[in-house]
Amino acid sequence: MADPVVVGVDGSPSSLDAVEVAAHEAAVRGTELRLVHAFGWPSIPLPPGGPPWNPAAAGARKMVDGTLVEAEGRARAAVPDLAVTREVAVGEPLMVLEIESHTASLVVVGSRGLGGFGGLLLGSTGVHLAAHGHCPVLVVRGGADPDGPVLLASDGSPASGAAVGLAFAEASLHGADLLALRVWNTWNADTGEPAHPLDVVVDAERLQAQEERALEESLRPWRERHPQVAVERRVVRSRVRPALIEASGEARLVVAGARGRGGFTGLLLGSVSQALLHHARCPVAVVRGTGT
Repeated sequence: MADPVVVGVDGSPSSLDAVEVAAHEAAVRGTELRLVHAFGWPSIPLPPGGPPWNPAAAGARKMVDGTLVEAEGRARAAVPDLAVTREVAVGEPLMVLEIESHTASLVVVGSRGLGGFGGLLLGSTGVHLAAHGHCPVLVVRGGADPDGPVLLASDGSPASGAAVGLAFAEASLHGADLLALRVWNTWNADTGEPAHPLDVVVDAERLQAQEERALEESLRPWRERHPQVAVERRVVRSRVRPALIEASGEARLVVAGARGRGGFTGLLLGSVSQALLHHARCPVAVVRGTGT
């Protein structure tokens, strides 16, 4: 059996939505679903009745059990015959799920959990895992179109091969089409201002053709491995982040690499990935390439 699909559970509506998505991901992979609750301050508010350094005396154990029972019920309602295991771990959620990612095929989290600030669209857990996880991380957010394609945010970076592979795998597992979107421009990604004037006066048709060839080359080996996946290639001249966010509105899932070309070497999560995690209109999967 393949490595399990792990989902972080904290009892929030967002995490329960993540459980349902994770159940379907486990089912198509033919593996078990592992429900993980990290029992560490401040993962849950402790009820009165016992000292905070003794969660069992405070009745928190009952709360955690109830949370996991509810999560398991949600998973079995989505996929009745699914193998489900539960684990309560002592530690901060970030570290617990990062450790779990070593032996998981996929880690799934909600976009906003308990204890998060209401104004944030994504809690620190999802961002941290996308940057540090040892397997692909799926953040459940937005309203996925179940009939939409898997959207690949292609940038041609050295680390993007893992993202291409995951996008093809997801499309194959779910019987979906794949939309490979490559966005190029002559703008400075860091300042949002036009590049040097000499760089703006370019042969747009030549650059468009160059980007189309690069996209096709990055897809070719994966198309040979997944001939059943229908692929649409789309190369557009636009601002990268707005174009990808707009395209996510027609997708069931967006797949991106953790760090693309133009990113600072010291950063484990690039600006495009972060923008998608915060603003995409459907779930987002982020995968780190070898050595990232």
